[in-house]
Amino acid sequence: MFRYRTGRRPSSLSPLHALALVVLILLAGCQMQPPEPVDEDKVAIDRMLSLIDARLDVAPVVARAKWNSGAAINAPEREAQLLDRVADEASEAGVDEAFAREFFEKQFDASKQIQRRLQLRWVQEGRGPFANPPDLAEEVRPVLDRLTPQLIDALSDMQRIARVEGAGRYLEARSRVLVQDDFDGEPRAVALAPLRVRMAH
Repeated sequence: MFRYRTGRRPSSLSPLHALALVVLILLAGCQMQPPEPVDEDKVAIDRMLSLIDARLDVAPVVARAKWNSGAAINAPEREAQLLDRVADEASEAGVDEAFAREFFEKQFDASKQIQRRLQLRWVQEGRGPFANPPDLAEEVRPVLDRLTPQLIDALSDMQRIARVEGAGRYLEARSRVLVQDDFDGEPRAVALAPLRVRMAH
């Protein structure tokens, strides 16, 4: 019985060809990975996000103080004064005044959103006054005053990083880790909006 021969068997890849194929596959994999900022820029973005989180963390304390005192959550005159001061300090630090104003305005809005939601919850619960409420002037505002220059300094970094490829994606991913809130991410979204817009351009 004769067996039909199809001809010469195809030879296997030589070691050199196999190595070249592996290199090509690795290069293709690297090209598929989206670009990321350098480590220095990642640290700067993380710092900004941590500062935003620290400022939002003060909002429940403010809400308790105002709940006890009956003070209004909105304080437009004080906010206007703070924004003017922030704009001056930002300009001295080389940060665009309009960018700084918008950023801090959104931090105020995010904080007030948390305060409103907490106080609404307390109304629904029929909650009475808190024991030993914090003093806004003595305990809370000094914390916010310490955070303000740090945020302005971080804004200077964000201005520089805004056009770095991959910075926006990194900001988005890390914000879910470093910026916490109790309302399905809405205050976080408000606080981050100016940075998202800046990094999208």
